[in-house]
Amino acid sequence: MALSSLSIPSTAKTATLNLRLPELLLAQLDQLASATQRSKTFLATEALKDYLEAESWQIQDIRQGVLEADAGDFASDAEVQAVFAKYGA
Repeated sequence: MALSSLSIPSTAKTATLNLRLPELLLAQLDQLASATQRSKTFLATEALKDYLEAESWQIQDIRQGVLEADAGDFASDAEVQAVFAKYGA
């Protein structure tokens, strides 16, 4: 399955997900929902979308790096030394 940016239309079908949360986390969610006048579902969905987008980016970057490594596409010693010299390492 390809991981991509999550742009979910407001008309998208929904499904139910039941999960157990630590009581403190649920209390924080309740407080934020009350303070923002948003539903817990809205806030949890937004948080999950943000998390999945961040994780998907990392996974895609790793997969690309593995493909490049498998193809033998490595930086030369001179290129590595130039980067180290540039950043004082």
